[in-house]
Amino acid sequence: MIILPLEWFPLNKPSAGDYFHMAYNVITPFLLLKLIERSPKTLPRSVVYVCIITFVMGASIHLVGDSINHRLILSGYQLHLSVRENPIIKNLKPETLIDSFELLYYYDESLGHSMWYIPFFLILFLYFTGCFTHAKYLVTEGQIFILYIFTFFAMMAIIMHQKRKGFVLDSNGLFLFYTFCITLALITVWVACLWNDKILRKKYPGVIYVPEPWAFYTLHVKDQH
Repeated sequence: MIILPLEWFPLNKPSAGDYFHMAYNVITPFLLLKLIERSPKTLPRSVVYVCIITFVMGASIHLVGDSINHRLILSGYQLHLSVRENPIIKNLKPETLIDSFELLYYYDESLGHSMWYIPFFLILFLYFTGCFTHAKYLVTEGQIFILYIFTFFAMMAIIMHQKRKGFVLDSNGLFLFYTFCITLALITVWVACLWNDKILRKKYPGVIYVPEPWAFYTLHVKDQH
């Protein structure tokens, strides 16, 4: 949106971001399958295939929802506000159209994200469980935060459990684990910078406060850009 603004593309055609998202929907499942092939531990093929299929469905749903939501920004839609709080939505007639936009938001941010990230993290977790080797052979890697953090904790629990049995992570497992650690550090910095933002606090209430980049974009970046 910053480098290739949506205004440069016809609103009834895919934008550059959409094409990148389409490429992601093809490349990422392929890479996950290649990753599973490298796992020292044989994983259930049916589980892997169901995860990949669900991943593609969820990422595709999210692509459509995001593509429409981003075009609504040009009409004055503010992603840091809820659907019913947006001025352009309040003026819709008949009012039943608001329900349709809330359904779109549900498919994009709830169902789409869940079908996208749950199998994604499950595959990474399954792969991680096979990245252990005996210590004497040792030679020497978002917006579903709750799912991510539980996966991270599960990974740490497995590390401690395997360590008691005399096993440690191999290089592949270390790379994945360090990626998760760096991600946690970056999320911490992100939250700390936006900790006192009253508008985003209203948008994301509750104990866990992790603002989405798009909400930050429409609130602080869009007008400057």
